[in-house]
Amino acid sequence: MDISKHLLVPKHTKLSDVDKKKVFDKYSVTVKELPKIMKDDPAIHALNSKVGDVIMIERESKTAGRAIYYRVVIDG
Repeated sequence: MDISKHLLVPKHTKLSDVDKKKVFDKYSVTVKELPKIMKDDPAIHALNSKVGDVIMIERESKTAGRAIYYRVVIDG
């Protein structure tokens, strides 16, 4: 079973280098300041991500509508 397709798992998207730079500029952060996600996390398995990639997580929220979070991929 592909866990990333499960109803309760929010949408995960790997950002391009251009999009990564936009996030860093918009929030005035560096890759070291972002929250982390493990490389072997089942939710990002299908993205073929590598250490240093930035993952955008989109969650539906009853109060905010849509909430976006960013995580940097790290090795265990």
